[in-house]
Amino acid sequence: MTFWLFIYFIGAGILGGLLASIAGLASLVSYPALLIAGIPPVIANVTNTAGLVLSGIGATASSSRELRGEGKLVTGLTALTLAGGILGSALLLIEPASTFEHVVPFFILSAGVLLLVSGHQADRKNVPALRDQNKFGLVLKAIGLFLIGAYTGYFGAAGGVIILAILTLSLPQRFAVLNAFKNVMAFMANAVATIIYAWTGKIDWLVVLPLGIGFLIGGYCGPIVVRHVPVKLLRILIAFAAFGLAADLFVQAYF
Repeated sequence: MTFWLFIYFIGAGILGGLLASIAGLASLVSYPALLIAGIPPVIANVTNTAGLVLSGIGATASSSRELRGEGKLVTGLTALTLAGGILGSALLLIEPASTFEHVVPFFILSAGVLLLVSGHQADRKNVPALRDQNKFGLVLKAIGLFLIGAYTGYFGAAGGVIILAILTLSLPQRFAVLNAFKNVMAFMANAVATIIYAWTGKIDWLVVLPLGIGFLIGGYCGPIVVRHVPVKLLRILIAFAAFGLAADLFVQAYF
């Protein structure tokens, strides 16, 4: 690996880490950057997932303020997505993710729409979660998070923004707190997926090093940005970025 390629991967990681920790949309930058560098798609996918573990570490460390007092809730939410992520990662080893490409754009499009229509929840006060939810709603949310965890482990594209959309719809916490939840959940899902992928021997660990350095920096900076950018503006930007990614994946899948 040349010096400039090393720097290129760090830069891609910083931008990808920012997008991952702010919006769950690292797929807009880091994965294409790996492909541009000539890395085959399957290896790029699993290598990107391994690098994102560092983004999760940075984002989780930077989100300590938002996570304070939320340990029990975030642990339960993470367990649901983690269980799904294990299933999805195992399925990826059996069936290639290309079989899922035709429906992924619609998932991402739906996530963007949900972020826009659920904006009123972002301004609520931080109150004890789940207090006013009925059992049916809790079951639906649990199933949804499990399935999104499986989706994230299996395909991965914009899994974070889909998780963020579900959390914004179903929980009363501030947007910054929900984003911190998403970062922890994505971090654990990527960590487990990386352990599973490592058994295949397809991760390019030489690329993970500079990419991970960038992800760590970008992931740490993301929650700081979320604290200072107006929530409504941030939510709109994330939603339209999701629309752009959905359109790009739609073209790739159908044309």
